[in-house]
Formats: sequence, C-alpha cells, structure tokens
Amino acid sequence: MDERLQQFETKMKKAIDYLEADYQTIRAGRANPHVLDKIRVDYYGTPTPLQQIGNITVPEPRMIQIAPWEKSMIKAIEKAIMASDVGITPSDDGSVIRLVFPEVTEERRKALVKDVKKKGEDAKVAIRNIRRDGNDFLKKLGKEDVSEDAIKEMEGQLQKLTDKFGKDIDKLVETKSKEIMTV
Repeated sequence: MDERLQQFETKMKKAIDYLEADYQTIRAGRANPHVLDKIRVDYYGTPTPLQQIGNITVPEPRMIQIAPWEKSMIKAIEKAIMASDVGITPSDDGSVIRLVFPEVTEERRKALVKDVKKKGEDAKVAIRNIRRDGNDFLKKLGKEDVSEDAIKEMEGQLQKLTDKFGKDIDKLVETKSKEIMTV
C-alpha cells in the first residue's frame, strides 16, 4: 500500500476502535463493567472516572459491585450513577455499591439491536467520509507530479480499504446483535 494512504487507513481503524468501545458500553443482560466507563464522579471537586475511585467487580452474571477506596465516596458514586444513562438504581450497604441488572425483555433486546445497527451504519458513514477525504487528497496529488495511473492505483487501494472496513463493521454488528438476542 502507498504510504500516502496510511493516514486514511489509520483513521478508518480509529472509527472501528470507537465502534468496538461504544458496543462495550451496551448492556445485553449480563453485567458488563464497561457500562460504567463514561461515568465521572465528583471526587473533591474533580470529575474523575469511576474506575479510579474504587474496585469494580462482577460477582454474579447480573450484578456489578463497586467497592470505593474511600467509604465517604459512596454517596457521590451513587449520585453519579443515578445521573448517568445506565438506568439502574444503585443500592449500598455502607461499604459497597451493588448494581443489579434486570432481565432484558424481548422488546428491549430488539431496541438494543436496532441501536447497534444504527451505530454500525454511523461507523460506515464515517468510513465513507474518510474515503471521500482520501479521494480529495488524491485529486490534489493528481495536480502535482503524480501520474494518472498511480492515482487510479491509489484510488483502488482506498476503495479496497473502505470495503474491508465495511465488512469488519458488518461482522461487529452481527456479533453484537447475536450477543444481545441470546437469552
């Protein structure tokens, strides 16, 4: 592959990585500590990621347990979880916080699959936008001292990259959809 196309391949990989990270935050019936990744807790005036304030474990398939390193942070952690879009009410016993995930209904599973497909489509749009930027870049190269044949070759490589990453997105969507629909 032409080294001038490396930047576009890197951008496409980042789009895939973002999609994978986004999919990890979608809960599919099983407790997944990644659903807490976006939560920030007010730690003495500083918004701090929840993972840096306590130990997060999954003692049972449908439960997440948070053991803060400082007991005084329990109320702040509960407040941050309530303000987030996790949709689960935390319960605490004075030393740990528990999040019990309810069984996901069939209707909710279908809505989640729809959301997964939409995020996959958004990632494909991002990949196509990167391809468009790459084609614009190649047009500018064509105005310099680069042969038409070399430009055509690079356009073909860029299209192959786009197709490859599009298939990767399809696989991610299919895998996550199956995971969600598995009871």
